[in-house]
Amino acid sequence: MYPFHPPPSPIHFPQLLNTTSLILLLHSDSSSHQIIKQDFEKEKPINSIHVYIIHLGSQSKPYAYSYTPGDPSPAFTKCFGSVWTGKDRYLWIDLGAGPVDYGPALSGDGILPKGEFHPLAALHGRPKSQKALLSDLASLVWSAYQLLLVPSLRIPVPFENSLIVEFVHMYASEAEGGNSGLDWKSIERTFMDEVNENGLLLGDQSLSFRKYDVKLSECPICSFAISRATTSYTSRYLFDNYTLIVSEYLDSKRLHQTISDSREEFRRIAKLPEEDFGRVLPVYVFDLDVSTMLLLDRYHQSVAFKDMVIAVRTKSTQTVSDYSCNGQHVFTQIRELERPLVGSILQSMWGVSPTHLVWSPRHNTTLVDYTWSVGQTPFGPFSEISLLSFVQKDAARRNVLLTSLNYSITSAIDVLESIAAHGGDRKLLKQNQQTQFRQRWNLFRYKLDKVISALSHFDFEMALYYLRSSDHDLYAIHSLVYHASQDLEASLVCFKDPPFPWTSFSMSAGVCFALIYAYAKRDKLFRNKMKQF
Repeated sequence: MYPFHPPPSPIHFPQLLNTTSLILLLHSDSSSHQIIKQDFEKEKPINSIHVYIIHLGSQSKPYAYSYTPGDPSPAFTKCFGSVWTGKDRYLWIDLGAGPVDYGPALSGDGILPKGEFHPLAALHGRPKSQKALLSDLASLVWSAYQLLLVPSLRIPVPFENSLIVEFVHMYASEAEGGNSGLDWKSIERTFMDEVNENGLLLGDQSLSFRKYDVKLSECPICSFAISRATTSYTSRYLFDNYTLIVSEYLDSKRLHQTISDSREEFRRIAKLPEEDFGRVLPVYVFDLDVSTMLLLDRYHQSVAFKDMVIAVRTKSTQTVSDYSCNGQHVFTQIRELERPLVGSILQSMWGVSPTHLVWSPRHNTTLVDYTWSVGQTPFGPFSEISLLSFVQKDAARRNVLLTSLNYSITSAIDVLESIAAHGGDRKLLKQNQQTQFRQRWNLFRYKLDKVISALSHFDFEMALYYLRSSDHDLYAIHSLVYHASQDLEASLVCFKDPPFPWTSFSMSAGVCFALIYAYAKRDKLFRNKMKQF
């Protein structure tokens, strides 16, 4: 982790107030991170997440934290913040810092209020009552819980023993093939360091990286995919005459469709080997020899799909984004693909959601919130750090387990529906089979409860053990129901016909006869009535 810039004024030594899961630091000094880390390490083994809320007291000058060395410049905007997520399971929030300013520059999803109304500026502005302050702190912790502690599952991630990432670098010139400026080893090292520390994989899983080079001049399908995905948009800039400018970008969905339709051709040209087992994630990097800016969907350097990652870069070095930090526009270094690729691989291989996206059941859609997009995160435009925090590492393993758990529950529901379709367990299963079914079913439910308990304590290996063990019970239940359904025999039960309903028939016949007789004698009856008058 990079060193923090110290606050501009001397601060007193911290006083710690410990609670079960929330530790409040009343004061701190420039070594606040080291103090927090030392306090956190006293609690090992860690089966919970610690949230530290820091208040430095009143300061003569406002301050914020910088996450990377160096000073900002007009060409390199640095985003300051007041939060940090550690590699271990803790995060801290300095309520006295700031108020910081980052987010969409003018409008759009995820725009954050400024000044004292910023979510992290609870102690700024007018004095608040204790009730209002506690309400703001509870809202802040709830937001951290949704986006950091239990982030949404982006895509289902089945468990595979072998995970393979294939970098397919498509370049225009020989100089870019061997010396492209892309640090492939840095991307690999980001993941392998976590693997070596047992922080990313489960059980006996393995992760490997491979790199393949393809010249665009020898890949007609590559050029076709780029030309087919190229589209344009218009925008106006406030020059002398409010000029209308036409710019190009790549449609990621169209590019993905072309690659998917010609997958075998891409594999043949890149000489990718066939993998019989495991999960293979191809990462297609288009290194184009053009001087104009060309991004995916106008804004992205890399886009993650469930079966591949697509990235693009050109000779252009940087561009002004639609985001701002500290009142200045954020510049995107579009030649640097390492950090965007790390984030995209996390999304495609492990289903990790970006730090600024959260699923909302109330809205039935994905919401954007950039509150926690600074600091140690490989996602978003406001951070320059590619390292993984506990947020990404825990989410990667949790997502695999949640996918397997969902499959087990869905399969169990299918069994119950099959039993109900056959008339229930008493009609389908014999007496000894009913006993065996109940035993297996109770074991299955017990193991699923243990999986949930292990997940809540971040014991992912124990959760995987109980999930694998529950698969044996689920298989036994499926086999039991299948064999019982095969033993069913069709039978025809004969019954005696009911007696003929003579009473009802006689009454109906009498009524019909009376109506027919009245209809036949209608003239005589009406004539007698007329004679009376």
